[in-house]
Amino acid sequence: KCHYENPLALSLLSGQLSKLLLEIDPNNQREIAVVCIGTDRATGDCLGPLVGWILMKHPINFALYGTLNDPVHAANLSDKLEIINNKHCSPLIIAIDACLGRIENVGMINIGRGNIAPGAGVHKKLPRVGDIFFTGIVNVSGHMEFLVLQNTRLNIVMQMATKIAHSIILGIKKANR
Repeated sequence: KCHYENPLALSLLSGQLSKLLLEIDPNNQREIAVVCIGTDRATGDCLGPLVGWILMKHPINFALYGTLNDPVHAANLSDKLEIINNKHCSPLIIAIDACLGRIENVGMINIGRGNIAPGAGVHKKLPRVGDIFFTGIVNVSGHMEFLVLQNTRLNIVMQMATKIAHSIILGIKKANR
C-alpha cells in the first residue's frame, strides 16, 4: 500500500501489479477484465467509476467494466459478473473499489492478490470480486457510513483514481500483455 501523494506511488503500484499479473498468469494466457466498482451518486463511492472513465480515454488492451456512463454497483454487480464470465473464458479480474478506514489511512491505495467484498463498508452482502484488487481508502469508517461517503472530498477521490488508472495501464504494459 502507499499514499496517493507519495511521489513513487505510480512506480510502486504499477510494479506490484506487474508482479501479481506474472505470478497469477506467467504465460499471459488469460484475458484481463478490469472491473471498476461504485456509483457516481456518492462522491466517496465514485472511485471505481472514475478509474473506468480515465481508462476509457486511453488505448487499452483489456476488457473494461464500470465507468461513469455505465457503473458497476450494488444493484447490477451480480448481473455484470455473469456477463463478464460468459463473455470471457476464465478472465483474470482486476477489481477496483473505494473503502472506508482509519483516519490515518485516508488516501492510501492498497493493491493485493485476491478478491474484495464490495459494499462491506456499508454492510451490504455482495459477491466477492477479483483475482487482484485495488482499494482506495477515501474516508473514515465507524459511524453513518452512507453519510460519510456522500461527504467525501472529490479532490482526494480524483487524485486516487488517476494514480490507480495510470498504475493499471503501466502495470499491464510492464507485464508484457
